[in-house]
Amino acid sequence: FPFFLFSATAGQLADRYPKWILMRWVKVWEICVMVLAGVGFATDSLALLLAVLFLMGMQSTFFGPAKYAILPELLDDENLVGGNALVAMATFLAILLGTITGGLVVAGGERWVSRLGLMVVVVALLGFVTCIFIKKLPAANPDLPVSLNPVKPTVEILRLTRSVRPVFLSVLAISWFWFLGASFLSLLPNFCKDGLIGGETVVTLTLATFCVGIGSGSMLCERLSRHHLELGLVPLGSIGISVFAVDLAVSGWRFAAPADGAMLPVAQFLRHPGGVHVLIDLFMIAVFSGFYTVPLMTFIQQRSAGTVRSRVIAGNNILNALLMVLSSIMLMGLMARGVSIPGIFLILALLNAAVAGFIFFSMPEFWHRFSAWLKRIARIRN
Repeated sequence: FPFFLFSATAGQLADRYPKWILMRWVKVWEICVMVLAGVGFATDSLALLLAVLFLMGMQSTFFGPAKYAILPELLDDENLVGGNALVAMATFLAILLGTITGGLVVAGGERWVSRLGLMVVVVALLGFVTCIFIKKLPAANPDLPVSLNPVKPTVEILRLTRSVRPVFLSVLAISWFWFLGASFLSLLPNFCKDGLIGGETVVTLTLATFCVGIGSGSMLCERLSRHHLELGLVPLGSIGISVFAVDLAVSGWRFAAPADGAMLPVAQFLRHPGGVHVLIDLFMIAVFSGFYTVPLMTFIQQRSAGTVRSRVIAGNNILNALLMVLSSIMLMGLMARGVSIPGIFLILALLNAAVAGFIFFSMPEFWHRFSAWLKRIARIRN
């Protein structure tokens, strides 16, 4: 919800003021919110923790446009792909570490939960210290007016995002990735428990496989693109996602549950004939996701004028949030109709092929670059 309410204002602020100043203040905000989180954990207050969750959504809303829009100001074209790859890798590794840490803390009992407040405050303080080292750059558009009314600026930012058609198509493509990503991450716990008969450790293993795969794919994308923007990797990523999502669906249908119905720990899951196959599918879906997202974000950054870049990224965040909400609605509808999780994976694979076909047909540059990239790889091999 904060992304819908505040993204427009966040984009305006990031264009109006120096981004390094804005990022520091957002980190100060984060420290204050984490202090509230500590109080919420200590008092076991659900209402306060829900308020903290909303306030951290605000923190993400205001931090995102500045974080992505400052990269082209800090890095030249040769290093921008690598910068985006590092950001993508760090983001999903943080998701992984946060999820694992949260699970371990809860498993440790009340004593560790009471210490969680101190842990999150320390992490927030480290984030602020990191921001101190960001290079001090001037504002991109210091004369831009900032409106606190969320409705009109949101409409204007979406119109601005649509003004350059290739950029808008890339924004739609990234938003579609978050539709897929939200779907897969939402389905994984139930897929592990009901489809793979795996315990909590297997859930953590599949999440770790997915997150490490995206990080690996992001960094490998930089190598394959030779440190320059390579749009040809986007169709490759989309094709790979669909192929391995279909294979994951088939693997889920073929997975044989233990005769005694017992939940599988990690060791037994890995020894199961289909266990490693499922992990390979998840890893490869994530790797190809890295091929898909890193060039698209780099393209948006390069093709957007510096004076409007933050607002375009804010528009991207609005559409990302909208597609993730639609993802949840679709999953609820399919599961209410009794569609199995492997069946949903198959539907996602087919939808991804259809959406990718529409986007790439609308912007032939993706296919032309993909063809040129394949020819270059063939020449190198020969």
